[in-house]
Amino acid sequence: MIQQIGQIGVPVKDVKRATAFYRDTLELQQLFETENMAFFDCEGVRLMLTLPENESFDHPGSVIYFNVSDIEEAYQRLEDQGVSLLDQPHVVAKMGDTETWMAFFKDSEGNTHALMSEVKV
Repeated sequence: MIQQIGQIGVPVKDVKRATAFYRDTLELQQLFETENMAFFDCEGVRLMLTLPENESFDHPGSVIYFNVSDIEEAYQRLEDQGVSLLDQPHVVAKMGDTETWMAFFKDSEGNTHALMSEVKV
């Protein structure tokens, strides 16, 4: 079901300040940015700096985004296993002819992670 880690999210309080740090201080290759997010390549693993979506994401730490080929199927498998699911699969970004789909869940320790699928449209 899970193929690889697709993205690691790091909550930040100031996107511009954090972007400068990761780009200029850590010298990571910046891929692109939006108003609330900045994305970097870390040898094939994408790092996302983001303003917290809501208070459950507003803490030091990272959300692991697990790439799956079929997000609906993966979501159903987690649901069937009794995993605490936070939302339904949904589009979070459209970039050109690609949609990025996510569905968030809690692990056994209460950490929030996500299924992620990038779909050509």
